[in-house]
Amino acid sequence: MRSRTPDRLCAEAVELARQAAEEAVGPEAVGPHLGVQADADRVVTHSFDCLDAAYRGWHWAVTVARAPRAKNVTLDEVVLLPGPDAVLAPEWVPWSERLRPGDMGPGDLLPTGADDARLEPGWSGEDEPAPNSVVAALAAEEDVVVTDPHVQPAPARAQINAVAEELGMGRSRVLSRLGLHLAADRWEKSHGPQTPMAQAAPAACGSCGFLIPIGGSLGQAFGVCGNEFGPADGQIVSFAYGCGGHSEAAVIPAPPAPSELILDELVVEPLQLHPDRASGSVEPDAPAEELGHS
Repeated sequence: MRSRTPDRLCAEAVELARQAAEEAVGPEAVGPHLGVQADADRVVTHSFDCLDAAYRGWHWAVTVARAPRAKNVTLDEVVLLPGPDAVLAPEWVPWSERLRPGDMGPGDLLPTGADDARLEPGWSGEDEPAPNSVVAALAAEEDVVVTDPHVQPAPARAQINAVAEELGMGRSRVLSRLGLHLAADRWEKSHGPQTPMAQAAPAACGSCGFLIPIGGSLGQAFGVCGNEFGPADGQIVSFAYGCGGHSEAAVIPAPPAPSELILDELVVEPLQLHPDRASGSVEPDAPAEELGHS
């Protein structure tokens, strides 16, 4: 229990507390005396303003005490404590909650918890017996022979693993509905219809020839951009997203085919001779135009 009334001798030891604070951090960092507080019987804490610019709103707390029936006050400790207006570090958050997209680098490993809500159990074939096991042989003997040609028999268990791997189902866990919704929300936010790029686009990605379809349920609303000059090349984009690189936005017309070259060698066009050549004399190396031939 804290005593409401500070011990008189300890409360009067202001200079002792100031000297202890100055010896610990230097006189330039210790400000005026702010007050005194009783921590216990004959235990008192003196507060001094902190003048360090990096710790605005903090104060030095110097605790002094004395023994029962003793007159000498002794030093207990000197600490720096935050005040009501002090700038404090944010509350500690576990790394799993601090991680953001793009934080991982080469060689980093990101484990997923067994109860991760974004994942749910998938079909991995672990519960199926091996094809050459006794259990599989007994199950094959118990299969009912179907004689009706219109009824397709159920596939053998040995074939399920091959079909599952081909369809991409041979995984222990897959995205749950929550995980799918979270992924769709992220993709809509980064490359969706509400982005400034999409608002200024001439058309949506759903009609673009550069859109590469993806499988699964998300393939009904998203695809991969395959335009190397687009801002989202190689990224998942919404069908409602768009950019100026749309395949039909500005189709460059094909250059016109050049006309066939016509060479007329049957017509003679008379040309006027130069005045100084009027006498009819022509130099041996005169151009053909001066000879009156075309």
